[in-house]
Amino acid sequence: MGFACDAAALVLGLGIILAGAEFFTNAVEWVGRKLRLNEGAVGSVLAAAGTAMPEAMVPVVALLSGDPEHAEAVGLGAILGAPLMLATLAFFVTGLAVVVHARLGRREASVLASPAVLTRDLGFFIVVYLIVLLAGILDLAKAARLAFAGLLVLLYGLYLRRTFACARSGHAELVPAPLFLARRGESGAEPSAALAAAQAVLAMGVIILGVRVFVGRITSIAVTLGVSTFVLAVIITPVATELPEKLNSIIWVGSRKDTLALGNITGAMVFQSSVIPALGILLTPWMLGRLEVTAAGLTLAPAVIAYLDVRRNGRLGLPALFSGGLFYLLFLAAAAVWS
Repeated sequence: MGFACDAAALVLGLGIILAGAEFFTNAVEWVGRKLRLNEGAVGSVLAAAGTAMPEAMVPVVALLSGDPEHAEAVGLGAILGAPLMLATLAFFVTGLAVVVHARLGRREASVLASPAVLTRDLGFFIVVYLIVLLAGILDLAKAARLAFAGLLVLLYGLYLRRTFACARSGHAELVPAPLFLARRGESGAEPSAALAAAQAVLAMGVIILGVRVFVGRITSIAVTLGVSTFVLAVIITPVATELPEKLNSIIWVGSRKDTLALGNITGAMVFQSSVIPALGILLTPWMLGRLEVTAAGLTLAPAVIAYLDVRRNGRLGLPALFSGGLFYLLFLAAAAVWS
């Protein structure tokens, strides 16, 4: 009976996240339009940072909880798990969404995302994640860890500066669907920036509620099945908390807004591999073992493949996106053997 209730709550949580994602994508497009930002900046910063907040809170709460027995394992697993899921599973799901929508006749069977946005985001991600990996391999003194953490935050600031510097050039203006909260308003009138921002905040609240329900139930199921703390943190929880990015990207792919769809993922990858690991480096010994280094390597691999594909061909191909699924399966195999 308990398992059945957990499963029902799991489905309910997923439904809440899906509804919140629909409202959020609609609102964030209008916020970007009001700020006169292009799709690259909206997807890589506004949408990415917004939908990254639920999973970002997992390691923050864990590391500040004062529970030394589980805090480090949960925090480390959540920090490494978020970029892993984005670079592998989220890439794969987005590629699959392109194929499915193309088969339904709704779009082309190719990725239409801006090469400039993808190379910028993936380039930053590769650099900052290599720094995170290096910090976990070296036996650093406290002062050195502080320097590494400061460098990561500085690089994210540089990323934001470069993103917003290009925010008004290179792409057509966003043309969003009518704002949900304004659909009963005056016909043809654009909603105010305040109303669009209010819908975005409301949608984020709905997403966070759905994530809390989903993670709570999936955690309960994992404990019932005897899953280890690290596996729970690096696999199960990120699968749940990365749902907003995945669902947002599926929604945008269906609307042929691939720059928003991929920028939402790649921008979240930059955020999750810079700001959040900086906290982990400061609050933990940050020594990565065999499985943690393997996870980092399998996270970098699809990002490097995608980056080289865009640089070589001028666009991101579906095989590069689908390669993420292979690296995710490789990680599951490594986790099964070593955890």
